[in-house]
Amino acid sequence: MKKNAIILITGLWLSCFISVVRGQGIKDSVLSLRSPDKNITFRFRQKVKAGKRAMYYSVDYKSKPVILESVLDLQLDNNLSEKAMALKVDQHKNWCENLLVTGADSSRHDTTWAPVTGERAMIRDHYNAINITLVKDDNPIYVMQVQVRVYNEGVAFRYYFRENPKGTYYNITAENTEFHLPEGTQAWFANWAQAPYYKLPLKNWPGESERPLTIELPDGLFAALGEAQLIDYARTKFKLSADKPSTLVTSMFGGAQLISPVGTPWRAIIIAEKPGDLIEHNYMMLNLNEPSAIANTNWIKPGKIMRVMAMTTNDAKTNIDFAVKHNLQYILFDWKWYGPAFSFGSDATKVAIPDFDLPGIIKYGKDRGVGVWLYVNQQGLLAQSDSLFAIYHKWGVKGVKFGFVQQGSHRWTTWVEKAIQQAAAAQIMVNIHDDWRPTGEQRTWPNLMSAEGIRGNEEMPDATHNAVLPFTRYIAGAADYTFCYFNKRIKTTHAHQLALAAIYYSPLQTLYWYDKPSAEHNEPELEFWDKIPTTWDETKIVQGTPGAFISTARRSGKDWFVGTITNNDAREIKLDLSFLEPGKKYKATIYSDDPSVNTETHVRVSSKSVNSKTVLKFALLPSGGEAVYLTPEK
Repeated sequence: MKKNAIILITGLWLSCFISVVRGQGIKDSVLSLRSPDKNITFRFRQKVKAGKRAMYYSVDYKSKPVILESVLDLQLDNNLSEKAMALKVDQHKNWCENLLVTGADSSRHDTTWAPVTGERAMIRDHYNAINITLVKDDNPIYVMQVQVRVYNEGVAFRYYFRENPKGTYYNITAENTEFHLPEGTQAWFANWAQAPYYKLPLKNWPGESERPLTIELPDGLFAALGEAQLIDYARTKFKLSADKPSTLVTSMFGGAQLISPVGTPWRAIIIAEKPGDLIEHNYMMLNLNEPSAIANTNWIKPGKIMRVMAMTTNDAKTNIDFAVKHNLQYILFDWKWYGPAFSFGSDATKVAIPDFDLPGIIKYGKDRGVGVWLYVNQQGLLAQSDSLFAIYHKWGVKGVKFGFVQQGSHRWTTWVEKAIQQAAAAQIMVNIHDDWRPTGEQRTWPNLMSAEGIRGNEEMPDATHNAVLPFTRYIAGAADYTFCYFNKRIKTTHAHQLALAAIYYSPLQTLYWYDKPSAEHNEPELEFWDKIPTTWDETKIVQGTPGAFISTARRSGKDWFVGTITNNDAREIKLDLSFLEPGKKYKATIYSDDPSVNTETHVRVSSKSVNSKTVLKFALLPSGGEAVYLTPEK
């Protein structure tokens, strides 16, 4: 006669019940976990059908469905390791089909931490957690946990393998985690990290979509599906299920060969009633990563940077003088300064262009408070990273821009992680370019200042695209948009460009990407970029809708910087200044588009006295914007 073993976890903050039938496993029982504020509920269920077990989960927000019942599944093929190490060979077609739940350990966590750079001075890391332990019923050396965290901001879960006592390795061939969404859900689809965005229903996609994936639910809720702590795994995008409507499935870029103890990346679901809350709560991605591994971070300095378009000693010094004038902290020498970037024959420790006195340039900048960054392509990094960063540190170089990195596969994921760590060991900051996107690892390695993985101003996108980005790509963290200002190819107004510096977050903010110092003619509105910092004490999304418009307010000390943009359409905007400290008066300097202003940029600079009860009214031109600098009146 089979006996039932009951595991009961109690607590006012946690409702959880698991019923285990020995030799038979979970028999359609449910485990539930709620967020600290009790708004979000995560449910885990294991079902048995025809002798096969399968794991499922669902997520609700205030009793509204966000994720309907969806499969949790990994596919492994450890046969070679098992045979080589004389272990029992697993014969199951689906690796998870004979997992037996043996326990569930709960915990709660509530701490705060201060990022080295960030969108806010302090971050709260507050969640309820449960680790559900499962064991293969015919091979107890295999123990897997489904680890779950439920925050007020959303839900995260991953698969975790404890240290294996027999030393076998884990060959993950596929992860088939599902996200079954309510009928009528729409998603902001982007096929690759630098792609344009399209708002699509969950059907007939032209390929897989990047992460994070922002979705709009039919009941008015918003969510972002993300990947966090991708450091030892293959990147996963989202694809449509082949046989289940309104269902997304994770799609790995090849397999992953792991050594326990090890966890897969976190699958994160940020949930919000307003789209702007997705942006304000993007710190959840950071919280799913380990604390800083760098003890002394004094050398990590945020700042603004411009590229030197013509790489000569004279042009470099001219750019440094421009940087001093406009409060830029760095200049960048882009690719080919050391030779053909795609050749392993190029030596990234030797200047390969004439009239380029790099030591003299570094000294000239240092004497004036301007640091130098160098571009190095992946070929040079792959060949020389064991010594390259230490050499650059001796030269006085402040940071390295990684160029054209390969990404996606397990191999290149771990390579990028190692390169970031090597740079940190030499006190070198990092900016990773091209198709790579961060997954919160900048918490662990704060020398990772920014990354591309965005359709930025190099591509000259339109204003509608710019109004999508804050609600999509920027949920992953800092992005290097490479702002332009004087280039005639930009498809927005100049006030729109000014405002983006407050809307788009990056502790290394690239300004004047295609510009030369000679293009500037003392335009008065440039003071907004001169004054704006790149790291913040507080961030508020005042209003906005993906693809339409946004107003973002950021505070540094006592000053606020506000950016508002519209899409390709003209729009009237009311900006409520209730985020200001009550009872205080502020001077508002306003930078607005005005075709009657007799400059090439047509930006008017005006000022007025305001307070927390003030509502500013803007009539934005098509593709326009408005920037506002607020400082307390004396």
